[in-house]
Amino acid sequence: MSGPATNPRVRDRSRAYDIVLFGATGFTGKLVAEYLVRHLDEGALRLALAGRDLGKLEGVRAGLAAIDPRAASLPLLRADSADRASLDALAAQASVVCTTVGPYARYGAQLVGACVAHGTDYCDLTGEVQFIRRMIDAHQEEAERTGARIVHCCGFDSIPSDLGTFMLQEAMRARHGAPLDAVHFFAGESRGGVSGGTIASMLTLLEEAKRDRAVRRIVGDPYALVPDAATRGPDGSDQRGVRHDAALGMWTGPFVMAAINTRIVRRTNALLGYAYGEGFHYTEAMSTGKGPAGLFRAAAMTAGLGAALGALQIAPLRSLLAKHVLPAPGEGPSAEAREKGFFVVRLVGEGRAGDGAKVVLRGRVEGKGDPGYASTARMLGESALCLALDGAQLDAPGGIRTPASTMGPLLLERLRAAGMVFRVEET
Repeated sequence: MSGPATNPRVRDRSRAYDIVLFGATGFTGKLVAEYLVRHLDEGALRLALAGRDLGKLEGVRAGLAAIDPRAASLPLLRADSADRASLDALAAQASVVCTTVGPYARYGAQLVGACVAHGTDYCDLTGEVQFIRRMIDAHQEEAERTGARIVHCCGFDSIPSDLGTFMLQEAMRARHGAPLDAVHFFAGESRGGVSGGTIASMLTLLEEAKRDRAVRRIVGDPYALVPDAATRGPDGSDQRGVRHDAALGMWTGPFVMAAINTRIVRRTNALLGYAYGEGFHYTEAMSTGKGPAGLFRAAAMTAGLGAALGALQIAPLRSLLAKHVLPAPGEGPSAEAREKGFFVVRLVGEGRAGDGAKVVLRGRVEGKGDPGYASTARMLGESALCLALDGAQLDAPGGIRTPASTMGPLLLERLRAAGMVFRVEET
């Protein structure tokens, strides 16, 4: 085992690899590998693949060679999420570790610990608020000391929320010299399935919450991830029922990912020194359209979500659904289905100009490709590239961080160049 860093490391690309992708043999891991291989020319990217089974890694590498023949010579590293020595060896060689191995609450803690110890930047796809809280409690101080930037939630949860809000706030400050008082996020039209990894993470969370009252408190706390528990804003529980939003002009229902996204946005605000204001108000919901049809969809969706969550609370039903109905980790849609997917997000920000006049900013985030797979692979891939290749331009210190507080404008620029829409309009 290599010794831990004694000072924050200099990001001079002196380590053997710019990015080590851990979990490259999984369904989502393969998609991220394909994305990164298509960027080997960017900064002469030095990429390595890591996982438990070298034979499977060799198979993945052979498939990547069909995209770019240079991939045939990608280094392969054996590492196991339960073997700390192998994770230390991995982290010591990498500028950035990008991991798709979840559920993170079950498999992710030792890798975070290794990256923190070696001052290695890290990004993942977790949507598990209880896992992030544990990482903050266990590693925040040491990560600040070693300079490791541990960036959680770099996929569909929570980049559209986090960067979308950051985008609106930056536009408000540039135009009116003050932050928005509130931002409301609405997940809208989309096509795509829920990934097996997301389902596994949700089931793990439900199991932990049933056993542990402390987990239930964390999951139910809208400010569970802010650094100082005493600094709390005006937000309460996430939306649970059907509502009509006058600013959007649509009916809305609960959005299942609000439970993690809202916490990430609030942590970003705190890590940025409350740049959005200590009284900043943030909400998320699912928009279902206008008129009676929109109301019907909102009601049906709310009832369906409630029934599904209720069924998952019952252990025998949860086991039955996991075994016979829900997608398992490693499973996912075909390439054709992923290509047909898309998502649209609308944001409405409210604030006051210097003269006291009310300002409303509207934002839009769009992605092509299945949100949970194609778009998520793009967002995680660009996050890893940003940390690895733009690291010298990032002034974020070490710590347990969020996408916007670490990479804000640079990641926005990257994702726009990669085909995503991040747009602001004033009304």
